[in-house]
Amino acid sequence: MTIAGTDSGGGAGIAADLKTFAAFKVHGTFAVTAVTAQSTVAVTAICALEPEMVAAQVSTVTDDITVHAVKTGMLARPATIEAMADLVSDGLIRNVVVDPVLVSSTGHPLMEDGGIAAYRELLLPRALVATPNLREAAVLLDEDVRAFDSLDAMRDAARAIHSLGATWVVLKGGHYLEGGATAHQAPDVVIGPDSDLLLDATRVETANDHGTGCSLAAAITANIALGNDVATSIMNAKEFVSRALAGARDWQLGSGHGPIDHLGFEQG
Repeated sequence: MTIAGTDSGGGAGIAADLKTFAAFKVHGTFAVTAVTAQSTVAVTAICALEPEMVAAQVSTVTDDITVHAVKTGMLARPATIEAMADLVSDGLIRNVVVDPVLVSSTGHPLMEDGGIAAYRELLLPRALVATPNLREAAVLLDEDVRAFDSLDAMRDAARAIHSLGATWVVLKGGHYLEGGATAHQAPDVVIGPDSDLLLDATRVETANDHGTGCSLAAAITANIALGNDVATSIMNAKEFVSRALAGARDWQLGSGHGPIDHLGFEQG
């Protein structure tokens, strides 16, 4: 299941999550948290659903279908974060992968005031996996993102988020030292109960990178639903996103940041 917002451009949010689930051959269910007016260029409007409606979608599905893993994306409201935390505590959802969506890649706020504290205090402590990017980690830790300018700094940040209670943390480094000497790298730092891993990949030079964070979290979720252990799920997800970026490298969809190749159209 994905609990997230829509993207009318089809590149991120629930659209990306369901395509990712399909790529791993798992059946995807969903609960909509917010409707966005969005393209490859910008988010121009957001309409957040009431938390009770989000929770009703989740409980209606789980009353009928066994949901083996859940991903949360854009939750939009602190009250929705609280409602999702309650669902975890009540046992309605499990194996939760939390992608703490706080702001769009174009800088549009995607969370109301109070959301940062709600993530820290309510949902991250109940997460099996948390998948912040560098900007989200900076917000969650009240740091300047420019402080994460080395792998050691990234590891420290990942450990700090791990200390908030998530069992595993994947700190996504897709923006790591952009323009610097190591701009060819796309390292992710993984912290687990007994693990400290660095997953690196060659940076794919493309404008088609919209929804990569959503897709990584969804791929981890799909792998967990298939019964893979968390470390294997994370590694499989990293490989999937790298292939999807490479597949869409030369696509011409929109005038901004286009989607990635979720379904292997260009991957041979």
